Amino acid sequence: MSPTSALISIVIIAWVLQILLGWWQINRFNRAFDRLCQHSKSVGVGRSGGRFKPRVVMALAFDENMHVSDSMIMRGISVFARPRALPQLHGLHQRDLIPDVIFPTDTACQTALSLAIKPKS
Repeated sequence: MSPTSALISIVIIAWVLQILLGWWQINRFNRAFDRLCQHSKSVGVGRSGGRFKPRVVMALAFDENMHVSDSMIMRGISVFARPRALPQLHGLHQRDLIPDVIFPTDTACQTALSLAIKPKS
């Protein structure tokens, strides 16, 4: 096998692996999001941007009184990022969720939280 063929084979294997791992990550997120939606009156979702910075996806489930009943955050730059709960937000009212106070040094989380609590129009 020539060096060019070996390089092409490695690139193809890496590409297929990336597709499979991306599918796995999306599947885990969707299952966690479905669990969140099953036990709530409304769900707010926010996402931070950034191409080369860790992205943050945050989902908050609210009960009928607009208190956080469940939560999920997924952050990272690789396909190995997984959804985790944010128990420090549970029980807080929507109006008490102030992104700058909750995440004083993390602008990506501030952005995601502000979009997740934004009133739907």
